[in-house]
Amino acid sequence: MPYLSTEPAPNASFQVTLSNKVIAITGANRGIGLGLAEVFLANNAAVVYSLDVLEPGEEFAALAKKNPNRFKYLHMDVTDEPSIQKTVDQIVEAEGAIHGMVANAGMTKHQPALDFTREQVEQLYRLNVFGAFSCAQAAARKFIQLGVKGSIVFTASMTSYRPNRAGPSAPYGGTKAALRNMTHTLAMEWAEHGIRVNSVSPGKCRTLRSAHQDKFADNRCRVRTNSDDCENRVSTGF
Repeated sequence: MPYLSTEPAPNASFQVTLSNKVIAITGANRGIGLGLAEVFLANNAAVVYSLDVLEPGEEFAALAKKNPNRFKYLHMDVTDEPSIQKTVDQIVEAEGAIHGMVANAGMTKHQPALDFTREQVEQLYRLNVFGAFSCAQAAARKFIQLGVKGSIVFTASMTSYRPNRAGPSAPYGGTKAALRNMTHTLAMEWAEHGIRVNSVSPGKCRTLRSAHQDKFADNRCRVRTNSDDCENRVSTGF
């Protein structure tokens, strides 16, 4: 029996093509979201939208300059369902379709578990879980309406599997574990519509926020410092 090789051919291309795809990423003005946008654009996405509550900064402007008319910003609050629906409708009106939604926006707060108030925990869940679900729901409804076999991706975290010793946050880890679990059920429910649902769980990434945390060698100093400077809704750094 002849040997059947499963090795790729010498001229095989491993590039992922996103040609003609319109993709929305929440919280893509900086951090992981911005990195995802750069990769999508490099893989020929037609248009990538950053949906963010924060105004774009220099990093966004630099990537937009490299990709004229392909990297755009729309103001959106992921904790507000009408804002999400309006923004998704705007994208479809401008581009004719939407093919992907990355629910990436999130926030964290690093401090000892005994110091969290109920309000702080609810704030994390409102943005990281409820906001992400609402974005996925709005995208799925639009995919079904347009007959698009779309893709939804949640940005979870390594902390959904194990604690982050450098900056522990029990509620944050819980929100990211919720996203991973939700991914399984949504993938099952929406498969009949040709909609794929996945999650990714990044480890620590070099972002402006994590770089600030790295200045402190002592874990307790990291926790005390980060508890005060991570209140804004920003793209997840790890």
